[in-house]
Amino acid sequence: MTLMLKPGTEWTTLYQRCRGIAPEAFAADRVLNHWGGRWRADGEPRLAVSPVDGTEIAGPPMVDADTAEAAVRAAADQHRQWRVTPLAERRARVRAAIESWGEHRDTLALALVWEIGKPWRLARQDVDRAISGVEWYLDQIEEMMEGRAPLEGPVSNIASWNYPMSVLTHAMCVQALAGNAAIAKTPTDGGLVCLTLAVALAAREGLPFTLVSGSGRNLSPVLVRSPEIGCVSFVGGRDTGGQVATDLADLGKPHILEQEGLNCWGVWEFSDWETFAGQVRKTFDYAKQRCTAYPRFVVQRSAFDRFLSAYLPAVASVRFGHPLAVSAPEEDLPELDFGPLINAAKAKDLGSQVDEAVAGGAVPLYRGSLEDALLLPGQNTDAYVAPVSLLEPPRSSPLFHAEPFGPADSIVLVDTEAELLAAMNASNGALVSTISTDDPDTAARLSAQVRAFKVGINKPRSRGDRDEMFGGWGHSWRGAFVGGKLLVHAVSHGPADERLPGNFPDYTLVPREHG
Repeated sequence: MTLMLKPGTEWTTLYQRCRGIAPEAFAADRVLNHWGGRWRADGEPRLAVSPVDGTEIAGPPMVDADTAEAAVRAAADQHRQWRVTPLAERRARVRAAIESWGEHRDTLALALVWEIGKPWRLARQDVDRAISGVEWYLDQIEEMMEGRAPLEGPVSNIASWNYPMSVLTHAMCVQALAGNAAIAKTPTDGGLVCLTLAVALAAREGLPFTLVSGSGRNLSPVLVRSPEIGCVSFVGGRDTGGQVATDLADLGKPHILEQEGLNCWGVWEFSDWETFAGQVRKTFDYAKQRCTAYPRFVVQRSAFDRFLSAYLPAVASVRFGHPLAVSAPEEDLPELDFGPLINAAKAKDLGSQVDEAVAGGAVPLYRGSLEDALLLPGQNTDAYVAPVSLLEPPRSSPLFHAEPFGPADSIVLVDTEAELLAAMNASNGALVSTISTDDPDTAARLSAQVRAFKVGINKPRSRGDRDEMFGGWGHSWRGAFVGGKLLVHAVSHGPADERLPGNFPDYTLVPREHG
């Protein structure tokens, strides 16, 4: 069967659509930055290609540190005006912004497909979750802000590329509801056009949003250490997050630092393999490129044969490939679990890690092939990686102790509960974990000793939204926890003696959630 690109989804068609919707933000040959209340053709556009098939796409207009400092000062001026804007007006403007997002939902989603390789289903889901999440806060904000006040300066957002809408712009809207201006740095790996369109629609409604592109080396010190910044919200890896944490250590500045952790799924005295098989396939959504992915399974050795009988067919059923490939023009876009990784460099690095782990003694249990992928004839496949599962990667391998952020599972066999816990806690803190077991008492005993913020029993856990608290333990999180009213409290001032729930170095806080 010969496949084709779905007519009307071409990159050039998408970009022209964005220009038609927001001509103030998109020039014919470049995307603009937004600061000081207007769109500016500053910065040097960087070459960018789509992970989907290597098509050249719009690159981020990289500004220097001096421009970033000017943008922060302008955002501080906006903040002083916005923080005294009545809550009723803030609500009306935020509501108008997300209604506009809903009107242009499919354009925002198509940008996510081209820029970060999300399958169509997951791209639309990202936009929908941003809208529905903000709607929930619109209904709750009066109660959440009772007795509270906005910060003294704008919130600075440095986020990863994988959820531009449901994490980054969602947070910016909540920050604005709480009375703050919001600054965001475009992730350099992807999401520029989607974020630019979303910010353009919000800025039209009067929201105090700043969006600039630039390297982390040039912009992060400005967006973290500038005295005008009221709070720093970071989502990303431990290396960059560690540097941000170091910069914040002596500033006494409110912060939310969500970092990676090796989320593990433990299997002990368990028998419901049919349910488990269905859960395994879902763990491959978006190629495990998310903070709550499960790339590690820790399995009781005596149950390994039954585990494989459920696991291997589930992995083999995963569908991946070009997110916009169809066999006929009228055909719907494919229902895929994932498309490409974020870029060719990441795909090459992950492939090297797998090869090195095998050379070091890991046993390949499953290796998919690009021949199984849904691809266009002759297309560039540099960013594509097929699912792979390795048994017992060596301790020297990054796949043993770090999150791969790709469709690579590692499986570790254990004989005792103590070994199970040691293997599940290998990365000194995680965001989520799961224990699959038939015995409720065993579930309670083991989950209490897993260093993950959320521990699912016989089911995966997710980041959650709306009223569900979210955070992390150990090195997976620093600063205030979020979710529900805590997301608002993290970007506002309450009573003078208030101590926000979170992972801070100087005191023990709220118990973690289970269930």
